[in-house]
Amino acid sequence: MTEPQPKPMQAQNPILRGLPKLASLPKLLDPEIRQKNLRLLRWRAREFAWSVMRPAMPDPVFVIGCSRSGTTVTFETIAASGHFLHFDYELPQFWDGLYGPLTNGWESEAADATNARTEHRDRAMAYFYARLGAGPVLDKTCINTLRVPYLHALFPQAKFVFIQRDGRDNISSMIDGWRLGRRDGGFGLQKQFGPSPEPVEINGGEFREWHFFLPPGWRDYNRASLEEVCAYQWLMANRLALDAARDIPPQQWIALRYEDIFERPVAMFREAFERLGLPFDKRIEERCASLASRPTSVVKGVPQKQKWKENNPAAIERILPMIAPLMREMGYDADD
Repeated sequence: MTEPQPKPMQAQNPILRGLPKLASLPKLLDPEIRQKNLRLLRWRAREFAWSVMRPAMPDPVFVIGCSRSGTTVTFETIAASGHFLHFDYELPQFWDGLYGPLTNGWESEAADATNARTEHRDRAMAYFYARLGAGPVLDKTCINTLRVPYLHALFPQAKFVFIQRDGRDNISSMIDGWRLGRRDGGFGLQKQFGPSPEPVEINGGEFREWHFFLPPGWRDYNRASLEEVCAYQWLMANRLALDAARDIPPQQWIALRYEDIFERPVAMFREAFERLGLPFDKRIEERCASLASRPTSVVKGVPQKQKWKENNPAAIERILPMIAPLMREMGYDADD
């Protein structure tokens, strides 16, 4: 009988997992790879330190909203307070790594309270601590709009800043984003999840992968038009968020409207800052006053109301009956 061989040290020690094997050592001559591995080692060590020390960290503040609804300008304005630790990018790979399509049979990127696990909270806190430090964290990841009950179960004291946008403009901007992502891969999901388990032929085969996020029921739209797909994404993101809000304590749910960036940006963010317990000083006031002229879109320039009439009028007219009921529920006039 062959005597069992000891496992390599990397397999035994969680801190060393993910570091290069001995056979890969020649690559360490590359300064960029060496820096990357040293950074990974520091993160692993700090994650281990968190697991031992458990430093006190408040529950995060989550900026959420459908893709292209104004989440970036909202996040950047709150982050400008200097009060929060934060990444300057979204974390869909991290959150999906806790629970997502690769662990739920490609159901969707949504999650509810039954999917929450204590180890998910621990991994999130260790991840934040290792990369940002021990302090209040501000997270802006659009897929979390589909995951509010899950996040509330993990972080009962978390606050949610939810921004909504007129469905016509939001969906028009998503259509533009899908087409931009097709050219540069910026919003496609295949690079994150690999090939879809089912054929995707959206807009007559123009798109072979989903972009932005994967909502529940996505399989039913694999052969739909692009405007129907974007309308469905908008409907699901806002429906799930609004339904979840009913179970969030009112003091932990801050609702904003994209259109207020044009009509009352200073008042809107002053109220949001007060509810977050943040000072609203002259610097922040001046920043908010200039938001309507500040480029925020990675797709098409500065914010603009009713941009859909210029960019995708025919497509939006086709899906208006599909989105009109929820638009009215959200306070928009679908006939204006």
